[in-house]
Order: sequence, then structure tokens, then C-alpha cells
Amino acid sequence: MNLLKAFAMVSGFTMLSRITGLFREILIARMFGAGPMTDAYNVAFRIPNLLRRLSAEGAFSQAFLPILAEYKTQQGQNETKRFIDAVATILFWILLLLTFTGVLGATGVVYVVATGLSREEGIFDAAIFMTRVMFSYIVLISLTTLGAGVLNAWRQFSLPAFAPVLLNVSSIFASLWVAPHLETPVYALAYGVIAGGILQLSIQLPALSNIGMIPRISFDIRAAWSHQGVKRVMSQMLPATLAVSIAQVSLMINTNIASRLTQGSVSWLAYADRLMEFPTALLGVALGTILLPNLSTAHADGDPNTYSSLLDWGLRLTFLLATPSAVSLFIYAEPLTATIYQYGHFDAHDVLMTAHALTAYGIGLVGLILIKILASAFYAKRDIKTPVKIAVLVLIATQLANLLFVRWFAHAGLTLSIGVGACMNAALLFVGLYRRGIYRPASGWRLFFAQLLAACLLLSGMLLWFAQSFDWIALGQHPFMRVALLSGSLLLCGVIYFLALFVMGFNFSFFRRDVA
Repeated sequence: MNLLKAFAMVSGFTMLSRITGLFREILIARMFGAGPMTDAYNVAFRIPNLLRRLSAEGAFSQAFLPILAEYKTQQGQNETKRFIDAVATILFWILLLLTFTGVLGATGVVYVVATGLSREEGIFDAAIFMTRVMFSYIVLISLTTLGAGVLNAWRQFSLPAFAPVLLNVSSIFASLWVAPHLETPVYALAYGVIAGGILQLSIQLPALSNIGMIPRISFDIRAAWSHQGVKRVMSQMLPATLAVSIAQVSLMINTNIASRLTQGSVSWLAYADRLMEFPTALLGVALGTILLPNLSTAHADGDPNTYSSLLDWGLRLTFLLATPSAVSLFIYAEPLTATIYQYGHFDAHDVLMTAHALTAYGIGLVGLILIKILASAFYAKRDIKTPVKIAVLVLIATQLANLLFVRWFAHAGLTLSIGVGACMNAALLFVGLYRRGIYRPASGWRLFFAQLLAACLLLSGMLLWFAQSFDWIALGQHPFMRVALLSGSLLLCGVIYFLALFVMGFNFSFFRRDVA
């Protein structure tokens, strides 16, 4: 398998997912603006989304994938299938119980996550209702993630990468054709999330059937729990849950702080998050998706040289693509926000507030993406305790930074704290890998960084010129012209960036790597 081709494929489908997600956000901004009802929806969706990351994409994937790779490599097809069935059974029943509990306790959950909403009874009640509607999404997306993990272990990356598109399409459909028929239109977004979860799970079933790995959920919970593979996953899940929960606790604290700031702060952060997630998903998530199963296989095969070289490949590709993305978010935040969101109820003030948060994200973007790569190196070796210890330290540092940054920069201080904490997290992960001899950088890094710095300085100058030469908010009167100008300027800047690297003799052939 060619890693660069696999990365391009996953990134392509992820890009499609992000584009449809962005279109979804544009519709929400146009129809609902950044007011109290969108705050209620964003809070409500953040709760099951938080638990999804704890149970599915986060802790579960980190614990499950390395052990699945070991079973696939060493135990054979039948044992691997029994292992998957047992894990699916335990996962389903635990999450079903969690969902039932969450629906009953939705009032308390919303109050903890967004205390500020309780000041307005109608908004608080709306957040509670949407939380109850969307809580079952946890079960659907967790089973989807289980299936995605199995497909990734068989190096079928495209379908899991495409599945999130269906969630966005479902939300778009709900916004356009369901919302106008409801007394409270924003409730349509909650219904769209559930429909999207069903679609994401359903689309993976044929592919799982083709490899003979459709998970079978049993009523015999005791037998599933006694499976040795399940015990190993659960023993890894505890520290993995703690590792992921630390980041999510930080996010929950930030949401609570934002709910106490100026009305609309939660939504401004949500809109900035959507733009920030473009590069983090295209690079961090895509690279993590490809590297984790390959690193796990290299570890199961006892091949440290391949392990280190895979990390080197991933880190260089991250810097090559994440650094110009960070520069673009930092310098081009207002043009991006205005062009993408300034329609309907989303006014010039919303543009400026969202752009402030996005600029702060640019400072820590490289760190946010590097964490995905560096943490995978620990998870593949089934070492989750080290990332946990680092995450605890970073959580404390992030919240201490909030005391200072929020006072100075309001809601943008929250994203600045996240970015600074991410850079600290990435640095500590790298030091841990290097000191233990897990990662040994290949030669050529000094020249690599010198070439990267020169190209990024040129990119910064071009972006600054475009940002300062046009009134991007006033161009809202000519939306098609503004879209064309943004697209053309970004395309030109991208071409100049890579052309500059080419002229300096950058070694692009390094990234054409194959794995068995």
C-alpha cells in the first residue's frame, strides 16, 4: 500500500465531509445566525459529541485498534471475528445504558455544561429537549466507529472517511425541508443528527459483510465480558478514557465559560471550530487514521525501524501541510470568515468575533495536528498512561491560561489557550518518544525546516497583501466576486508556496512511501 495515495484518498473524502459540513454551518448561520437558539443547539450537540469522543473515536479506538491488529496478525480470521463480536456486544449494552441515563438526566447535564443558558428559560428548555433527542447518537456513532476500525485494519480507508458526509447531508436536508414545518425550527437539526447516525452505520455494513466481519451483538453479556480480548481492551479503555476525557473536560469548561460571556460566544466558537477542523481533519485525523493501524502492525511484528520511519514520514508531511494552514488561519481569518459565513442573519459583528477566535486557533494549529500523530505512536504500543499524564498537565496549564487570556481577549482567549496547550502537549509527547528511543529522526530535518520557513515567509507576505487590500466585509454586497477572490487568492498562494519549495530543491519524492 502506498501511504501517500492512502493519505490522499482519506483526505479527499475528509475534504468532502468538511465541505458538506461547512455548507451545513453556512445554512445554520444563514437561517439562525449566532443567537441564543444556535447556542442551545451547539450546547446540546456538544454533549453527545463529547461522549462520542470518549466512547468511540477517542478511548475506544486507542484501546481497540492495536489489539485488533495483533489478533489479525497472530490469531487468524475466526478468533478475530469472535473478538470483534465480543467487543461489539459490550460496547452496545454499555452505551445503551449510558443513553438511557443521559435522557433521564438531561436537565442536570445541560446545566453542568452550559450554566449560563439557565438564565433564559426557553433557551435552556430547548437545549434540554435537543440533548434528549440526540443522546442516542452515541450508540449509532460508536458502532460506526467500531466498523470503521475493522475496515481500517483491513486497510479499507475510503468508506469510513466518506461516512461523515452522510451526517452533513442529513443535517442539510433537515435545515432546508424539515425546519420550515416545525414550530421550533432549530429542532430539525437534532432530528437530522439522528438520521445521519443511522445512515453512517448502515453504509458500512456491506463492506463489513464482504470481509466477513459484521459485528454480531449478543444477549450473553457475561460470555462477551469473559473474552480475553475484551478484558485487554477494557484495561486499556480506562487510561484511554481518562486521556480523552481530559481534553473533553477542558472543552466542557470552555463551553461553560463561553456561555457566561457575551450572547453568541458559544456560536462564534462553534463557527471558528468548523473552519479550524478543516486542516485538523484533513491532516491530523487522516494521518492518524492511516498511521495507527500501520504502527500497530509494525509493533506486533517487532519492527522498530519501520515504526520510527513511519513516524518520520507522518511528522514531515504534517509540517509541510500544517504550517501554511496555520499561517493562513492566523492572517486570513477575516476573509475566510466573511466569505464563508456572512449571509442572512450572520452580520459583520459576527464575522469579526468569529475571526478573532479563528486567528487565535492559527497559533496552535500545528500543535493540534501533531498531537494526532505523536499520540498514535504511544497508542500503537499500548502505552496510554504517558499521554494521560501529559494531558493532565496540559489541562491545568490551559485553564490557568484561560484566567489570563479570557480577561484580555474574551471568547478568543479560550481558543488561544487551547492552541498554546496543544503546542505544549505536542512538545511533551515528542520528548517522551525521543527519550525512550521510540522515534529517531532521519537526517535532513534542518534543511527541511529552513526551506519551510522561507516558503512560509513568502506565503505570509502574499496573504497579508490580499487581507489588507480589500474590505472583505463590504464585499458581502458582491458575494460571487468575494468567493472568486478568496478562491483565487488561496490558489495562487498555494501554488507560490509549493513552487518556492520546488525552486529551493525540496525533496518531494520522500513522501512516496510503500508499506507491505
